[in-house]
Amino acid sequence: MPDQTDQALAYDFPILIGDIGGTNARFAVLHDARSEAKDFAVVRTADFATIDEAIRSAILERGIRPRTTVLAVAGPVDGDEIALTNCDWVVRPRAMQDGLGVEDVVVLNDFEAQALAVVALGKEHMEQIGPGTPEAGDGRVVLGPGTGLGVAGLVHARGIWIPVPGEGGHIDVGPRTDRDFAIFPHLERIEGRISGEQLLCGRGLVNIYRAVCAADGAEASFATPAEITGAWQQRSDRQAQEAIDLFVTYLGRVAGDLALVFMARGGVYLTGGIALKIVPALHDGLFRAAFEDKAPHSAAMRTMPVYAMTHPLAALAGLAAYAQAPERFGVETEGRRWRAGGE
Repeated sequence: MPDQTDQALAYDFPILIGDIGGTNARFAVLHDARSEAKDFAVVRTADFATIDEAIRSAILERGIRPRTTVLAVAGPVDGDEIALTNCDWVVRPRAMQDGLGVEDVVVLNDFEAQALAVVALGKEHMEQIGPGTPEAGDGRVVLGPGTGLGVAGLVHARGIWIPVPGEGGHIDVGPRTDRDFAIFPHLERIEGRISGEQLLCGRGLVNIYRAVCAADGAEASFATPAEITGAWQQRSDRQAQEAIDLFVTYLGRVAGDLALVFMARGGVYLTGGIALKIVPALHDGLFRAAFEDKAPHSAAMRTMPVYAMTHPLAALAGLAAYAQAPERFGVETEGRRWRAGGE
């Protein structure tokens, strides 16, 4: 159970919030509890050797001196040295305090922040995919194919929203159809496994496309997700078209499985760069068909709404909502908060 005393303790402003992904790091500053985030900065992680250098360049050199930093990172938060899953950066909160002059450092999982965004964002930032009406207090799931595949849950209890971070993007995914069985032997594996992240992220889309080409005995013409999605948009390549269709189908299957885990009558929320680029494909019917094909629970699945979160900085919106009013959320900070002069 979250430490409510800790949760009720407001963070000191200015607060630097940061969404640290595998490819990009996005920063903003909250100057007080009432104003919106300002001083936005987006940097490529590959351009800086450390996160401290990125913060110094993007924020401190502009004359901004945050007292608190709330970060969301792509990877599990465990200990004083936090390695990111798809990036060479290591977050060292104590060193950050000493080197950057920040008094209070909080580090959350990046999809924990995406889960917070589910209740922080308004309807104008949600595009519904298929039928269903959300139940106000029921469980929710957020998942996002981007550099990797992030997953988190969100449950409501005792009057607060509680994000449930995890590594659900690494669940096993197997073939179902005859076409799957033709394609899956050609998929690249990690230590013998085909996980969700081997299919449902940028490199996963490339993995699917190459496997389709191999199954067809065709030469792979494209090497990047952008090239594949571009060919799909132009309808200029049959294998690229099928790769997107399969990507959408597999995303529907995994999203449906996670919806069952959390019985997400409050909705399933899609985010991440890949999903947002192929929203028209999500509307074509393959996604919902795969999502709802969960016998004996198909009838229940048809009532669960799915949304694409269209806000370009959704995780920052979630972090801002939490940093300004931590008492609204059941975020456990034990072992994930470092305060100057404290534990």
